[in-house]
Amino acid sequence: MPIDYKSLNKESWNARTGTHIVSDFYDNESFIQGRNALNGIELDMLGDVSGKTVLHLQCHFGQDTISFTRLGAKATGIDLSDKAIETAKELAKETNSDATFICCDIYDLPNHLEGQFDLVFTSYGTIGWLPDMDKWAGVVNHFLKPKGEFLIVDFHPFVWTFDDDFQRIAYNYFNAEPIHETQTGTYAETEADLQLEYVTWNHPTSEVMNALLKQGLTIEVFNEYNYSPYDCFKQTEEFEPGKFRIKHFGDKFPMVFALKARKS
Repeated sequence: MPIDYKSLNKESWNARTGTHIVSDFYDNESFIQGRNALNGIELDMLGDVSGKTVLHLQCHFGQDTISFTRLGAKATGIDLSDKAIETAKELAKETNSDATFICCDIYDLPNHLEGQFDLVFTSYGTIGWLPDMDKWAGVVNHFLKPKGEFLIVDFHPFVWTFDDDFQRIAYNYFNAEPIHETQTGTYAETEADLQLEYVTWNHPTSEVMNALLKQGLTIEVFNEYNYSPYDCFKQTEEFEPGKFRIKHFGDKFPMVFALKARKS
């Protein structure tokens, strides 16, 4: 019998949300006071978004979506977790943001949302929760206006091949099979009293690129970075403010990639 990954992952993210919203990792207090949650990597690639319409896929509880509105964009966030979307709506109200939020499975989004957008955006820990990159790229293309831009910034797929302590290769780099696991705690609060069961998939860069190319999108930029803007892995060190690396790999290891594509 196939794994019901949507139900497992929805339950997992519903369980995480309450812990994440109060965690130091997300620092929601400073966000409410005006901090923009978008990082330098994506801000440098986005340029001026004022006046643009933005669709944010897999938005969690909405900090980045709301950050787009603070930059002058009209932003819509979607996520599978109803708890996360409920929290995002509350956060938008608290921050006087006009961001809108929709709870649904990403593959089903065309049945829940009309229109097209200047920018479709997704970032950090997103595509690994999806089994089918071709179907994902179809959703991206569906919601892009002609000449519209797509930006993904995510953890490099090489990161996901290692065990938690980055001592050995433990997982296949390629999308060979679902990865069905149970975890104690969460990346934002490793000591949290949470038992999380979930399913993920590894997607090599070639799979992501080819899925977008099959949709007729033009890849304009592909960058790789030897650091993470988030301290969400074990064995890390902060070598510059807000930049983290795996200590024993130093600058020799890819941790993040960013890809910008455009619709013709």
